[in-house]
Amino acid sequence: MDMLGGLSAQKFLSQYWQKTPYLVRQAFTDLFEISGDELAGLATEPEVESRLVTANDWTLRHGPFFEEDFANLPEKDWTLLVQAVDHWVPEIAALFDAFSFIPSWRMDDVMVSYATPGGGVGPHFDHYDVFLIQVSGEREWCIGQTCTEADDRRDDTDLSILAHFQEQERWVLQPGDMLYVPPGIAHCGTALSKDCITYSIGFRAPSQAETLVEFAQFVANNCSDFDRYHDADLEAREDNHLITGADVDRIHRMLQTLVQDRDAMARWFGRYMTQPKYGDAPLEEPSLNKTDIARQLQRQPLIRNDAVRLAYQPGTLFVDGEAIDTDLPADGLRWLCEQKRISATDLGSQDNATRLSILTSLVGHDAFYFDDE
Repeated sequence: MDMLGGLSAQKFLSQYWQKTPYLVRQAFTDLFEISGDELAGLATEPEVESRLVTANDWTLRHGPFFEEDFANLPEKDWTLLVQAVDHWVPEIAALFDAFSFIPSWRMDDVMVSYATPGGGVGPHFDHYDVFLIQVSGEREWCIGQTCTEADDRRDDTDLSILAHFQEQERWVLQPGDMLYVPPGIAHCGTALSKDCITYSIGFRAPSQAETLVEFAQFVANNCSDFDRYHDADLEAREDNHLITGADVDRIHRMLQTLVQDRDAMARWFGRYMTQPKYGDAPLEEPSLNKTDIARQLQRQPLIRNDAVRLAYQPGTLFVDGEAIDTDLPADGLRWLCEQKRISATDLGSQDNATRLSILTSLVGHDAFYFDDE
């Protein structure tokens, strides 16, 4: 498998990442293939985000769906899209391993689409990077213009379909082919065959507005009620209705102090970028303590839950939006983030007690589990 078509990871990032589309023929030669029936089964679950699009009238329906919804569909011109299939199918979550040259905390989810001939979601653009991997059947992709806020959307559908699409390139993808599309590039995919399945690997790219709101809330939670606007240098006014430049300077300095603590911002960023997109149920107290886990590891390994997000900074491990402070060195934190299975022998003697302590927390966060089957 030559996923990047002969390019090194760095050359791909330098030449194509967030710059221009890139097509790789036979990027994957041994893909796990989820069936249309399995995908439809996921779409019936209430905790799974799914959509059904009919291309002849651009109708959008949201799941969960029922079996009869699929039984009544025509033979062509529709698409089923299911988000975050990696949360439910470990074999699809394993796809992320092929993109290990990109920060793991940038990875969002794997959306899977099943389409009949003519099925698609219309010409559109995304605000994030996406790798489109053809799994079965054929899909034609048309690449269009670089979009801005000036590009209008159609107002006759709930879908974000571009009112004007300026085609520049066109490719037909077959099983194993992969197309990278940068943010803001218009593209349109149309199924050419039945049982057309495409994996879409998307990456997190929070907007300025989103990050501002989230960071402001984080900062507000840590502010004292005594941190207030003050003007001990106030001078007598002739015009008491005027907001002066000095008044604005005071509030400007007050707000600037909130973003000057880089360590606090780093901690917020680690928590923010590992927050789960789905399944953010309240955490329960871990049912296994260090002694339990050490004893159980002698009998069976711990298995990584790929649906749980891990990242680290020196001194801190982030798991699904929570921060765990630790004395474990950075190489030990990296080791924990990279492991798919951990056995007793993997722990070794170096930092054994510290690693076991963090593993206990990770088991409590469902990041690792013992397979009871």
